[in-house]
Amino acid sequence: LFFLFPGTDVSVGGTASKENAAVTDITAQPLLLTTPEPWHLLVTQTPAKEKAKEGETVILNCHFNSPRRSSLTELLVKWYKEDEKGQMDLLENNVTVSTNNSRFFMSGDLSQGDASLVILNVTISDHGIYFCEVTLPDRTVVTGDGTKLRIRRALGLFGIEESIGTIIGVVAAGVGGIVVLIVILTPQLKRCVLCMRQDSHQ
Repeated sequence: LFFLFPGTDVSVGGTASKENAAVTDITAQPLLLTTPEPWHLLVTQTPAKEKAKEGETVILNCHFNSPRRSSLTELLVKWYKEDEKGQMDLLENNVTVSTNNSRFFMSGDLSQGDASLVILNVTISDHGIYFCEVTLPDRTVVTGDGTKLRIRRALGLFGIEESIGTIIGVVAAGVGGIVVLIVILTPQLKRCVLCMRQDSHQ
């Protein structure tokens, strides 16, 4: 027979089980990682193609996934254009490159991941492919896929001269055809008139 005295084996066993439970809980907790995951910068330009008429204001959209930091003062944005003449920088380090390009400026809010570009009073010379480039403080540089900008003249699409030439050519051909018909038909008409006069005299 076993005799249990109050406050002996039960209390000791209870204490041991609680300690074991405490140890189990501590060892079961996962280790917390303090190193943040790397931030993968993604720059998106939409749409891929844009059209505008001479004299209009154009906004070229550029968005990027916002970084996990409160300060964006070291985040740099660059815009440049590529055309048949080569590459021309329009905006660098968040500001317009030269006073000659004062029609270009950034309108987006960097804290919201918006680095969109505004072009005032567009001209035919503004046609080309525009690229948005974002640089992180660690010098990571990511460039968007680009937006192709085409400028329409007041009378139509860029390259309207060829269309006008085609129209003039068609009209000229039509007029020429009419002239040819007149030349061909004139002798026959004269003969008919003579025949009609002879018939009337008879």
